[in-house]
Amino acid sequence: MKHRIVVLGAGYAGAFAAGNLARRLSPSDIEITVVNAVPDFVERMRLHQLAIGQDLAFRKLADVFEGTGVRLRLARVTGVDPGRRTVAVTGEDGEGELVYDTLLYALGSSVADHGVPGVAEYAFDVTGRSSALRLRERLAGLGAGAAVLVVGEGLTGIETATEFAESRPDLSVALAARGELGAWLSPKARRHLRHAFDRLGITVHEHTGIEAVEPTRAIAADGASIAADVTVWSAGFAVHPIAAAGGLEVAETGQIVVDRTMRSVSHPDVYAAGDCAYAIGENGRPLPMSCASAGFTNMQATAAIIARLTARDVPTIGLKYYGNHISLGRRDAIFQMVDTDVRSKSWYLGGKAAARLKSGVLKGAGWGIAHPTFGMPKRKRRLATVPDRAGARAGARAAA
Repeated sequence: MKHRIVVLGAGYAGAFAAGNLARRLSPSDIEITVVNAVPDFVERMRLHQLAIGQDLAFRKLADVFEGTGVRLRLARVTGVDPGRRTVAVTGEDGEGELVYDTLLYALGSSVADHGVPGVAEYAFDVTGRSSALRLRERLAGLGAGAAVLVVGEGLTGIETATEFAESRPDLSVALAARGELGAWLSPKARRHLRHAFDRLGITVHEHTGIEAVEPTRAIAADGASIAADVTVWSAGFAVHPIAAAGGLEVAETGQIVVDRTMRSVSHPDVYAAGDCAYAIGENGRPLPMSCASAGFTNMQATAAIIARLTARDVPTIGLKYYGNHISLGRRDAIFQMVDTDVRSKSWYLGGKAAARLKSGVLKGAGWGIAHPTFGMPKRKRRLATVPDRAGARAGARAAA
């Protein structure tokens, strides 16, 4: 029987990893199944553009994996059982169960409401296509002068606020920041950011934590009321509790705790990549949830899976965070380099050149997903051994 590899999630981490595995391992020995809830690859880094009304082309995952040998299962993951090596799913075909020998968990993250009252009921977000389309519909119905409040001063909040203000100058856009806007940027980059906000007419409420969201306003920690016909929540990300519920060892964040090779420290048949992996970078700190981290972790996970299945030494991929690339609308951006301690360096790139660079990064990431096996070595490696599944399952039951 073939070794069954199941990849959960076809985002930036999962889609490329599946293609890499298909390119490197012999189809005579393996079968690869990708489970994803929607039929398209969703460019999460562009969802704020989708929300404000820009038209984006979505790639069909069936086309992405055509000719690679990768099987696509359109379904939502409802549970994992690492003891039995199974994944529970539900989709158009009803409920089902997939059995795996190796699992790559890459389900990503969603919006974190931090328990703030009213966020789930009244706030919008841009962490998924369905939520971005819901926000798009709401924004399209707003008239001139309507108030839009973006909560969160991170990359998503900044990109969302500037994109909205540039695309819809008739709206009154504001951003609520717990601290100082761009405090983590270098002084010159921070000034560039503030000039962009001034140019776009965005109101900034600094040192303003939002403690509640209501249909037409947000309530700050000091009791102040901020008018908002629409509140967009971008104050962090959270992972789904599926991994923790299945018994995998997770961090306080709910992310799967992995070793240097992205292998679960509690279940050696499970690997994690992307936002759901609690991976320690070269600086000794957890990698941030980001597209860059998804790239590093998926390359390390696939390299480790291939090496272990083919009885080779496991290579190590660099886990270093290099910087932040922030869009400020379509014609402006900031590229801020950071040092090994993730502190901003004095140098930064801003303006149209940075915007062109960011556009190139986005196009490159999208092209890479559309061609998941491009540039990979063509040699198909055979597995070193064929797993004894019956014995492995019996051992797992005995250990339990």
